Amino acid sequence: MKDKKKSRLRRAKRTRAKISELRVNRLTIYRSPRHIYAQIISPDNLILATATSLGAKKTGNVESAIEIGKQIAEKAKTAGVTKVAFDRSGYQYHGRVKALADAAREGGLEF
Repeated sequence: MKDKKKSRLRRAKRTRAKISELRVNRLTIYRSPRHIYAQIISPDNLILATATSLGAKKTGNVESAIEIGKQIAEKAKTAGVTKVAFDRSGYQYHGRVKALADAAREGGLEF
C-alpha cells in the first residue's frame, strides 16, 4: 500500500475510534477521483442513509459534492437523524469534502 493511502487510513482509524467512543451517528464520506459517496452510519454499524454521485452528469467536482451534501441531509431527515459526527475518512477538510459538509449543514444536519 502506498504511503499516502496508509497515512489517510491511519488518520481515519484514529477518528473512527473517537467517534465510536461517543456512540453517535456518523456521516462518513469516500472520495475517489471521479465520484464522492456519503453514508450515515449508526453506532451499531447500520447504514441509515446513503448518497452518491454515480448517476450525476458532472462528477468529481465541488458542485457534485454540494448536491450529495444536500441529498444526504434530506435522506437523514427522513430517517429521523439530525445530529451526526463528521467522519472525513482521513481526507483533508478542503475542496469537495468541505463543500459536502457545508451543504449538509445547510440542509439541516448538525455536527
